[in-house]
Amino acid sequence: MNTQSALRTGGFDIPDPVGLPTLKGQVSEAEWDLRCQLSATYRLCALHGWTDLVFTHISLRLPDEDGQERFLINPYGLMFDEMTASSLVKIDLDGNICADTPYFINPAGFTIHSAIHAARHDAGCVIHVHTPYGVAVSVQNGGLRRYTQFSMAVNNDLAYHDYEGIALDLDERARIVADIGEKSLLMLRNHGTLTVGPNCAIAFLRMYFLENACKTQILAQAAGDENLHEEPQTMADTVAGQAAGAFTPGMGDNLVWPGLMRKLARQNPGHDT
Repeated sequence: MNTQSALRTGGFDIPDPVGLPTLKGQVSEAEWDLRCQLSATYRLCALHGWTDLVFTHISLRLPDEDGQERFLINPYGLMFDEMTASSLVKIDLDGNICADTPYFINPAGFTIHSAIHAARHDAGCVIHVHTPYGVAVSVQNGGLRRYTQFSMAVNNDLAYHDYEGIALDLDERARIVADIGEKSLLMLRNHGTLTVGPNCAIAFLRMYFLENACKTQILAQAAGDENLHEEPQTMADTVAGQAAGAFTPGMGDNLVWPGLMRKLARQNPGHDT
């Protein structure tokens, strides 16, 4: 390790991802493609302002190897807007780092993400964020309301999990799994929001709708809830059905993701290194 390109932090050398030896050609083509997708997702979340320094996570399941499930997650010490395919850390469902890396990970991220990856084989990608608007809605007794089209597109697919402190207790995993059930979005009370999808594209699109639903709710509530019109559940059912195609593999992947990749290439290139 070139210590001139590293930051010495708490006893750890945290290398700058620029100049980190590439893993392209060192891992399978399938893994490299997934690494590029995930690093792009981190940078897209940064472009949209969905970051909390380094304290949230996005994970992506890798193809099984010898019957072992593994997934990729972000290392400590790197900001979302500088994430690269080669800097992502490969871990198993027990939290063991499975490949050589100069980085280390957040155990709270492992707790939440490993729970969902282990229980939900349809959860290829898990995005968890702490945005001000998402957290603001998470503290409301009424949760997400049927105020907007953003909300009604996802509200029927949203579950809730009560706050248990920073997610360091592995016993919480069973309760997270029980609370999310078969749904694809989770409001972590007093904490933040989470979405799952078969891939990064659909998990990201779900988070886009959830984040905008929370943001517009908080902005509208400035007028007072008594002055707001909430649509009935029947309308939410209608909108959910109309919007379902956006979250369907083969459809949702291609609605926005190709344009997002071009936007990323213009505004923050380099994730695929």
